[in-house]
Amino acid sequence: MASLSSSVSSRSYFSGYSASFTPVNGDRHRSLSFLSASPQGLNSHDLCLRFQRKSGRASVFMQDGAIIANSNSAESKSSLKGLQDEVLSALSQEAAKVGVESDGQSQSTVSITVVGASGDLAKKKIFPALFALYYEDCLPEHFTIFGYSRSKMTDAELRNMVSKTLTCRIDKRANCGEKMEEFLKRCFYHSGQYDSQEHFTELDKKLKEHEAGRISNRLFYLSIPPNIFVDAVKCASTSASSVSGWTRVIVEKPFGRDSETSAALTKSLKQYLEEDQIFRIDHYLGKELVENLSVLRFSNLIFEPLWSRQYIRNVQFIFSEDFGTEGRGGYFDNYGIIRDIMQNHLLQILALFAMETPVSLDAEDIRNEKVKVLRSMRPIRVEDVVIGQYKSHTKGGVTYPAYTDDKTVPKGSLTPTFAAAALFIDNARWDGVPFLMKAGKALHTRSAEIRVQFRHVPGNLYNRNTGSDLDQATNELVIRVQPDEAIYLKINNKVPGLGMRLDRSNLNLLYSARYSKEIPDAYERLLLDAIEGERRLFIRSDELDAAWSLFTPLLKEIEEKKRIPEYYPYGSRGPVGAHYLAAKHKVQWGDVSIDQ
Repeated sequence: MASLSSSVSSRSYFSGYSASFTPVNGDRHRSLSFLSASPQGLNSHDLCLRFQRKSGRASVFMQDGAIIANSNSAESKSSLKGLQDEVLSALSQEAAKVGVESDGQSQSTVSITVVGASGDLAKKKIFPALFALYYEDCLPEHFTIFGYSRSKMTDAELRNMVSKTLTCRIDKRANCGEKMEEFLKRCFYHSGQYDSQEHFTELDKKLKEHEAGRISNRLFYLSIPPNIFVDAVKCASTSASSVSGWTRVIVEKPFGRDSETSAALTKSLKQYLEEDQIFRIDHYLGKELVENLSVLRFSNLIFEPLWSRQYIRNVQFIFSEDFGTEGRGGYFDNYGIIRDIMQNHLLQILALFAMETPVSLDAEDIRNEKVKVLRSMRPIRVEDVVIGQYKSHTKGGVTYPAYTDDKTVPKGSLTPTFAAAALFIDNARWDGVPFLMKAGKALHTRSAEIRVQFRHVPGNLYNRNTGSDLDQATNELVIRVQPDEAIYLKINNKVPGLGMRLDRSNLNLLYSARYSKEIPDAYERLLLDAIEGERRLFIRSDELDAAWSLFTPLLKEIEEKKRIPEYYPYGSRGPVGAHYLAAKHKVQWGDVSIDQ
């Protein structure tokens, strides 16, 4: 079954064509090649535009093929009009073989099944993201959304539940209510067990009813606990997989707890799916500023030459939340902050930041470069890691609970809610440059940012003349992923006046001020990419293996030796040890400076 689904997994539910003219076997022949439309290298706007071109276009559902026609010198001089007619004629012949509606529109459909539809992730993120795509006309003409979970629910009850979380773009309120009604009419529900092939067979029958004989493409989003991933994939693959189009499965983290469990999960998934059917989602890769990271570097001449050990002193990846586990400690305690944030979100961003220029924007070319970075990284030493756990703290008459005060957390738990680490990449570009990560819960602020601190200016001319310490006030590039997305560069600047006094100023690109359009949620971009078959922002199995091989030895040593975390007050900047770690590598955390 897996091979059957895989054979069509590269198809899109829409197709285009391209024509090439090359000699065949040395003869002068014309080869008309028809290729399924590829989403590679397109942004969300481009993809949406493709969906909006709904009329006057025939579609061919094939991976590749060719029509060979004799060619002679007279033909080579024929007009472009004649050539276009020939191409269109050949296209029409191929289209007739697979069945095309009389109005020229495709007979394909996409069925999206949210497995675990009654959960928080589905309600707060997945359904709203799907509605946003529908509102922006980014979903195909024929689509159906099914919720699947163990809860007993009717279609009307699902629609009522979903409607409470749907919102329209701030900058686009026109026909919002009408669009919501249209979207909800496409939403249906089926109750069943995650390990029941019988229940998935019933789902398959319902999907076929809505697909109405069209070529069916099916996307399953697993918004369920990791311990039932494999059961759900087995049932979906064997009992509800498409037989005429592609079948794809989106899998949420965690992808195991270490190298061994991750490899076991991958092996189990591949019993029922091919690698190109598995979309391992890390929603941080869908965030606008992370998506912009490679654009900033590779399309701006002022940055690319500086992107190396010669000019960069250190790089910092900082993630902080201003709240604790708050009743969700049961899940968190089994993983901790290193597995939850550092091993995936921050490490993926690091790989994107540090990779070499890929051959192209093709998903495999980009992921190949990311894997090279991960495999070049030095094993993490325990002495280069600080772990912490938040404790109770009273501020302004309000008492904030400790991590172990959460009733879902085992008493005496040593699970870290904070971690800081120094990592190194042993290659020619980054040799000796410390990459510092810091992630924590119950800190003083909520933020996620990348900070690039450059080396000091040789000669230190103004240090002698003005007393300014430019070794401390070096240039810094800050990419603020959230909140208030921004990119700003800290520069040294003369203060206006008759004297010579320097201060630090920001060259600031604040997204909310520059762009009026509301930034799409990360799940919107990733869901659209999964529908399109674009894998660039999803994690490949060898990426996952390389990431776990880096962190597994560290995690085992921390847990086997029952290393006690350093306690820090709820709402503080975290353990003092994080500052000693940075100082050890001659670094100052950028988010604690006065002019951060």
